Amino acid sequence: MNEIRTPRLLLRSWHDDDLAPMADINADPRVMRWVDDGSVRDLDHTAEDIERWEEEWDEEGFGLFAVELLASGELIGFTGLSVPEFLPEVMPAVAISWRLGSPFWGQGYASEAAHATLEFALQDRGLDRVISISRVGDNASENVIRKLGMAPERETAHPVYGYPLRVHAIDLTEFQA
Repeated sequence: MNEIRTPRLLLRSWHDDDLAPMADINADPRVMRWVDDGSVRDLDHTAEDIERWEEEWDEEGFGLFAVELLASGELIGFTGLSVPEFLPEVMPAVAISWRLGSPFWGQGYASEAAHATLEFALQDRGLDRVISISRVGDNASENVIRKLGMAPERETAHPVYGYPLRVHAIDLTEFQA
């Protein structure tokens, strides 16, 4: 697995001591409001998530990076690439996503990490297209998506929960690294 350094962040593999801080992030209702059915996740569910994220690296050659602040070494969440199998109508596709703890919102960390992830998708993994899937109304994510240069492609509904989703895409041959 690769590590990526940005001016303020380290995108890296998951460590055993990441479980508790990621579980704290997943236990915050403000963070989880836009994820799946909005339910918070406990320590066990978070451990299962991290295990699945690590398996995706092995299976796909990409996955979700743990995101750490360079200045403090603190885990602030994740960003990375995944295959959005839950939404068959967009397949085949690779999606970029992120989740940061609420104390780290509004400081440009999500945009910084996501931009580095798109560079990784293009330069290291040779992908030519990446999508992002957001819930309609999640303005903070929509703002990051716009900063990445992604364009709206379609609106649809979540196949399980029924709420409206917006799919954005970027052709990485046009991405400004």
